[in-house]
Amino acid sequence: MINVTVINMRSLFKYIAITCVLVILISSIRGLVENLSRRGNTLFTTFGSVSFISCIEDTLPNRKSEIKRLEENARTVSSRGSTLRRMLGVELNMMDSLIEDKEEEGVVEIAPEEEKVATNVETTQIEENNITPKFNGEYGTVKVKNESSKEITADILTPNMELENKKDILIFHTHTCESYTATEKFNYQMTGSYRTTDLNYSVARVGTELENQLTGYGFNVTHDQTYHDYPQYSGSYGKSLKTVENILSSKPETQMVIDLHRDAVGSKPEYAPSVKIGDETAAQLMFVIGTDGGGLQHLNWQQNLKFAVKVQQKANELYPGLFRPIIIRNSRYNQHVTKAAVIIEVGATGNTMEQCLTSMKYLAKVLEEVNK
Repeated sequence: MINVTVINMRSLFKYIAITCVLVILISSIRGLVENLSRRGNTLFTTFGSVSFISCIEDTLPNRKSEIKRLEENARTVSSRGSTLRRMLGVELNMMDSLIEDKEEEGVVEIAPEEEKVATNVETTQIEENNITPKFNGEYGTVKVKNESSKEITADILTPNMELENKKDILIFHTHTCESYTATEKFNYQMTGSYRTTDLNYSVARVGTELENQLTGYGFNVTHDQTYHDYPQYSGSYGKSLKTVENILSSKPETQMVIDLHRDAVGSKPEYAPSVKIGDETAAQLMFVIGTDGGGLQHLNWQQNLKFAVKVQQKANELYPGLFRPIIIRNSRYNQHVTKAAVIIEVGATGNTMEQCLTSMKYLAKVLEEVNK
């Protein structure tokens, strides 16, 4: 028991000694901190100046070699920090200047450069898989093929008509499922002879391209893709008439109405009327204009014909050969709804979707020029 007591007393003395050492160390550190405070330094100035090193030198004079090394490091850090601060200050000033300029002048957004449609390119008709166009009348450069019972005079063909509304256009498809020769890019399953219900591969896709091109010129375009020839082909014009009348009831100011089709010639699926415009191959286009020759009232047929002549005149000026001769027939084709309602046939069964999409680029440019 006595031995245990002695051991405990020794431990007690050991603890007391350690405590005294700690007190002395704390007092020394406190004195060091107070010394630093009097010199006006903080912990962060350790890397910004050499004053802290000097303080250590005063306190610990025997550590001069180590102090010298620390002093050199501190100068290097300070120099680099000063350089970085100067560089950062310049960049911040430049950013502030830019922000101030934008606040004063407004942020200027640079619009992507729009594709320009050339109007001074060589244009030639492609003879392969084509048919020599026939006509029995003409007005200037515009040729017409009159298949109606009406006498077509020069006065009727004179394009002396003006639209009150040159910005709104309605595009629809009486034969929505008409399609073209498949290609690697536009490959599809036919649901009939050159027909498909997939709007990505039918004439409706061509209408979408025309819509996009016209919108780029500032036109207000309504593009309807309702199926009028599916599931039944018969009665297509009756169904499309209801669609057009319904749209015009909410947009009565619309005058330009385009029924976009794909042409076909009986048993010649390879028929592909095409024209070379610069380096591009485009499907040829054709106006089909109805009259009241079939017995149905059609007060607008002459205005429709004049509008077609006006457009084709401009097309012949810009891209001769883009349009084939205008066909005039007895059926009115729902064109009695406005004074500028037309059918435009885009290519035929032998043409590809690529060729028809190219045509829409040039058709849109022609319409933009006509309606300036």
